[in-house]
Amino acid sequence: MREYLLTLCVTAAVTYLLTGPVRKFAIAAGAMPEIRARDVHREPTPRLGGIAMFGGLCAGLLVAAHLTNLKSVYEISNEPRALLSGAGLIWLLGVLDDKWGVDALVKLGGQMIAAGVMVLQGLTILWIPVPGVGTVSLTPMQGTLLTVALVVITINAVNFVDGLDGLASGMVCIAATAFFMYAYRMWFGYGVEAAAPATLFAVILMGMCLGFLPHNMHPARIFMGDSGSMLIGLVMAAGAISITGQVDPDLLNSSAGSERAAVHAMVPVYIPLLLPFTVIAVPVADLVLAIVRRTWNGQSPFAADRGHLHHRLLEIGHSHSRAVLIMYFWSALIAFGAVAYSVNSASVWVVLAIAALSGVGLVLLLLPRFTPHAPRWAENVFPPRYRRGRHRGAHAAGAMPQVGAGAPEMADATEEDEREAVPAGFHGATAIGDRSRLPQRRKISTHR
Repeated sequence: MREYLLTLCVTAAVTYLLTGPVRKFAIAAGAMPEIRARDVHREPTPRLGGIAMFGGLCAGLLVAAHLTNLKSVYEISNEPRALLSGAGLIWLLGVLDDKWGVDALVKLGGQMIAAGVMVLQGLTILWIPVPGVGTVSLTPMQGTLLTVALVVITINAVNFVDGLDGLASGMVCIAATAFFMYAYRMWFGYGVEAAAPATLFAVILMGMCLGFLPHNMHPARIFMGDSGSMLIGLVMAAGAISITGQVDPDLLNSSAGSERAAVHAMVPVYIPLLLPFTVIAVPVADLVLAIVRRTWNGQSPFAADRGHLHHRLLEIGHSHSRAVLIMYFWSALIAFGAVAYSVNSASVWVVLAIAALSGVGLVLLLLPRFTPHAPRWAENVFPPRYRRGRHRGAHAAGAMPQVGAGAPEMADATEEDEREAVPAGFHGATAIGDRSRLPQRRKISTHR
């Protein structure tokens, strides 16, 4: 465990220290696209954060190769080299897209090529463990197609969810933590050496996200861009492929007692090829909904819009920070719930705990509907978010907002208060058109 912690710290430190210089380079290179209608940020922000994340990946792999126990991963498997090759290609494609823009079909082709390179070097799905059946072997063609599909889906799922400051890096870090716990248990709990590469990939992915997250929290100073989102998506997919398609349940017979018990021990890896989708279920759900929505509207599945889950959270009244935390909560619930269920699937308490936390998550989703408001006699004491009565009365009378005791407080409101008051008509909040009459308030946008 100490070597894993060292690898984690080195990866995080290198990523963190590189992000500052990378930000200056991105500004100098002009990798600061204009704000689009679907963007949430209000000022042009540099991209290319994936450069720092790729540096952290290389540092983590290099350090692990010189540690006493982790270097055995390079001796028993070629998967770390396969990961580095595929990551290099996808990272280069992302850098080109962040700077000059790349057509969606070209990016899709590049993702398939990166996945194919990893397959050629041995990182592929050899078999699928099926509950109640056992191990189903795949032909080379079937394994290749399934591996490429899994890589492409995971990359785009992470890319689609990268819409708010700190959202993608935080969610992937949560997923990587749950993934590490599962893979570590497979290796040291059941003695399966084939789980060692996946454990290493997970801890490096955690370091990449943790190192970049301080620079990417709201308000973000730099975005990871496609060079970062596609990179961490590929690393996540590589770990899932390694532990799902290369760990034979038959190897667990001696520990679990039977093939059925061994297959049952790998429950988190089942649902639909499993672990990658259980630990990033929220981004995958967002991806599926986006494809269905755009296809139904006659648009290209790759056309950008403002219908993602994080956009909807902003529209119903959540602030930027609260929307991110809610997405974190659901990701952690699904990821760690799957791991907990795999450890003790017979426990009723695990199911009850997951159900109770799901109820808490639903309450958090509906929180704007329960936002309290202050009585009229105390409105001047409370922040603007609690002054529903005065706003409603001002709209009804069609009067100009009073420039008195209330106006300076509104001018001093935090960015979080402003975002919560943006949706026109929501809880009687002041419409954008009315607020624009105040000279001291800046007109803001909730689109990203």
